[in-house]
Amino acid sequence: MSTVVVVKKAGKVCIAADSLTSFGDLKLSSEYDAAHDKILQHNENYLGIVGSAAHQLVLESLLASKKIVEKKLEVDLSSRLSIFETFRTLHPILKEKYFLNAKDEDDDPYESTQIDALIANPFGIFGVHSLREVTEYKKFWAIGSGAEYALGAMFAVYDKNTTAEDIANVGVAAGAEFNNASSMPLSSYQLDLQ
Repeated sequence: MSTVVVVKKAGKVCIAADSLTSFGDLKLSSEYDAAHDKILQHNENYLGIVGSAAHQLVLESLLASKKIVEKKLEVDLSSRLSIFETFRTLHPILKEKYFLNAKDEDDDPYESTQIDALIANPFGIFGVHSLREVTEYKKFWAIGSGAEYALGAMFAVYDKNTTAEDIANVGVAAGAEFNNASSMPLSSYQLDLQ
């Protein structure tokens, strides 16, 4: 799967991710994958996506779509509520235009968007999960199959004299070291908080 992390510290935010794509037992490393960066940029926002490899291409296509511009659909990722409203608005488009299978578990209270993502932007660090739940994080978070290792590593170094980028790099490195679905090299993006 992946290791994707976000960190906020000392007026900076950083998002970082490993570079391995896997399809069951088949691994596609950065050496073979021309598009191995798991972080998508949209304006001042960086999104790290886990799950199906199709998610990133779908979101790239959707965010670049002229239909969004023509319909004046606002992609606002500046707060917890605006992220929720953006994903709520995009959900029917994902179903209609991208053929999203919104069915997950029979007892789920809502249709699933099937996407888990972390967002870093000048407004903070956020997580979006499959039922469009949105969380704003105060310090750091991780998603993907290497998340537990990344969270432990980032917890261990967060209060030390390190930068947001250093902490994010430690998190992804721990995920890549101990999770068989994550691998180096990593990509990372840092920006200033407003």
